[in-house]
Amino acid sequence: MLDQIMSYLGPEAESLLTHTCNTIPKSALTLPSPDSVNEVFGGSNRNNQVLRSLQSMMSTGRLANTGYVSILPVDQGIEHSAGASFAKNPAYFDPENIVKLAIEGGCNAVASTLGVLALTSRKYAHKIPFIVKINHNELLTYPNKFDQVMFAKVRQCWELGAAGIGATIYFGSDQSTRQLQEVSEAFALAHELGMFTVLWCYLRNPEFKQGGVDYHLAADLTGQANHLGVTIEADIIKQKLPETNGGFKALNMEGSSYGKTDERIYTELTTENPIDLTRYQVANCYMGKIGLINSGGPSGQNDFAEAVKTAVINKRAGGMGLISGRKAFQRPMEEGVKLLNLIQDVYLCKDITIA
Repeated sequence: MLDQIMSYLGPEAESLLTHTCNTIPKSALTLPSPDSVNEVFGGSNRNNQVLRSLQSMMSTGRLANTGYVSILPVDQGIEHSAGASFAKNPAYFDPENIVKLAIEGGCNAVASTLGVLALTSRKYAHKIPFIVKINHNELLTYPNKFDQVMFAKVRQCWELGAAGIGATIYFGSDQSTRQLQEVSEAFALAHELGMFTVLWCYLRNPEFKQGGVDYHLAADLTGQANHLGVTIEADIIKQKLPETNGGFKALNMEGSSYGKTDERIYTELTTENPIDLTRYQVANCYMGKIGLINSGGPSGQNDFAEAVKTAVINKRAGGMGLISGRKAFQRPMEEGVKLLNLIQDVYLCKDITIA
């Protein structure tokens, strides 16, 4: 298993697999384990139904009872338009094929829209945990705008048999305060009804691109987004893998005033290494008590290699797993299953350890 993973990593294998994190020590983290639900949430305010829902996800699929998760998310039919998302593989216009891919791929759960999961719920909700994404951004308004609005009610998710709900907040956007209030209220009701919560903690503001650098992927900004997410009781945080740092500093140049930061974030708590940058994201999730799952990213030329690399970085940083959609469903189902299994192999490989 390790040899195959190393072959996908190529020349980066040694640096990624042998790196030691000297910023935030692994001893300070709560790491994924078979007893994570009890260890983290057993003393919390989450009720027994939430614990059962979380455990059902943690006990499903190839990663069952490891503490790690592999989730298939397919909400791109709304977020990126159905044609743009499914033209490569029109089979996924059919909601049942989305659920089948998650099951065949050995995933812990499938995350999708109310429409997709409602249409398949009586046949599949008891076979794989459902996570209903309750808000979306749509691309038909002209000109396009970027705002997450509610598409589903929490009680609808509970009635179709969902184990959890998911939502996105565009932190940094003009609409983020409203989204924060809406999602916080929805998460409270979901917990009351016994469902767990997953928050897509995404940044969205054109000003976050400065000097040719996209600070939407900065460790300091995404880390703070994560910290806001766990504050409203997200049980799992979804975040994009960091590719840079210094977002707060870049947005404070030329006399502007934005946020607050501390130089030690950049000199002591992070380095340029992608594992260390992701470790900072994990730290902002209550030192790993709330699991961090990183996004698998868009589909491209080297999907299998990129998926393995992202999984290795997430695992070695102290993350909880991967949520990968386009790389899996924008190809024939057999190949999609292979890609999902390859991601899971990283988390099953005992030779790949926390940095």
